[in-house]
Amino acid sequence: MTASNSASRWGRTHGIATQGAGPLDDAPRGDVPLPPPRFALDPQTWKEITHLLVNLPMSLIGFVYVMTAMFTGAGLSVTAVGLPLLAVGLAGARLLGRFERARARALLGVRIDEPSPLPWRRGGSYLQRMWLALKDPVGWRSGLYELIRLPWGVLTFTVTLVSLFVLWPVLPFVARGLTNVDRALVRGLLSPSDELERRIAELESDRGVVVDTAAADLRRIERDLHDGAQARLVNLAMGLGLAKEKLLEDPDTAASMVEEAHGEVKLALQELRDLARGIHPAVLTDRGLDAALSSVATRCTVPVKVTADLVSRPAAAIEGIAYFTVSELLQNISKHSGAKSAAVDVWRTDDRLMIQVRDDGRGGARPDGGTGMRGLAERLGAVDGLFVVDSPPGGPTTVTAELPWRERS
Repeated sequence: MTASNSASRWGRTHGIATQGAGPLDDAPRGDVPLPPPRFALDPQTWKEITHLLVNLPMSLIGFVYVMTAMFTGAGLSVTAVGLPLLAVGLAGARLLGRFERARARALLGVRIDEPSPLPWRRGGSYLQRMWLALKDPVGWRSGLYELIRLPWGVLTFTVTLVSLFVLWPVLPFVARGLTNVDRALVRGLLSPSDELERRIAELESDRGVVVDTAAADLRRIERDLHDGAQARLVNLAMGLGLAKEKLLEDPDTAASMVEEAHGEVKLALQELRDLARGIHPAVLTDRGLDAALSSVATRCTVPVKVTADLVSRPAAAIEGIAYFTVSELLQNISKHSGAKSAAVDVWRTDDRLMIQVRDDGRGGARPDGGTGMRGLAERLGAVDGLFVVDSPPGGPTTVTAELPWRERS
């Protein structure tokens, strides 16, 4: 093999055009294009550098906010404006935390779920809302995050800026190390509350709903007794007293008054039965949900088909909520739907009791459309249930309720 052929093959192997065998022929020619320029750092590294440079202005904003709003509110807590100001400061810290989570997702690739919103209770008083905001663990952790970020923001800004002009070869390693600390801070302080904290907040709100619902039920029973059976019994006593006085003087009038009193007794007994059924019907206690729902369906103004596929009975409390949910929905169908037929299906899926009420009426029902529907949603939510309404204008309407299955003791 000649020297010329060897040089030519070496040139082809290494991507260099060769001509002839001499040293000058082996060198790259001036007309060979150079490779296109490339960035020395990949896009993710530039995102990390951007995050580190933005740390300083963001940490300054967060630190000033926390010192102004939260610390001022805490310092003035002995006055009338201190606690409200602190509550507002914690709400603002929540918003700053949301922005920082979004920044971490965009620049650091950290995927963190948003924390649950504060469980505001419909109709809650101003003091209840303020106390809920003051106990918010997400707001407090966000405030702590903004406090400790100032020295860290100064450090990361300085180190990154110096590395850009002095330590360029090691800049990717510096950026990755610093942003890993940022990732740990975001995960540790801006992640959602753990499940225990979330459930405690939900249960505190649900307990208030249960108390309010029970109080409303007691007021309803008291009102029904006062305006219904009690009033009839008072009239009955007065009528019997007058009949007693006329018994010897005018027996015919006395007999007529006794007959009228007898009718009042029947009406009072019927009202007491209805009231007792509204508290807890005997058929539900004795025969279970299937028989109770079939009974309440007969009082609906439209034909109702009831299907209950339950091998066993749930806990009494869950059974009662299911009964009153269906009863309220069937009353709504009678009063507002204009339907010609309806259906009720009840079944168990794993550890959930499912209820579905359908009608072919005019539709347009909404969960927040009236106090009855809102009350049902709150009652189910208080026991970790769900309430979903699908009712387009023109119908049909399908209401699905879901309750936790608890075994009957």
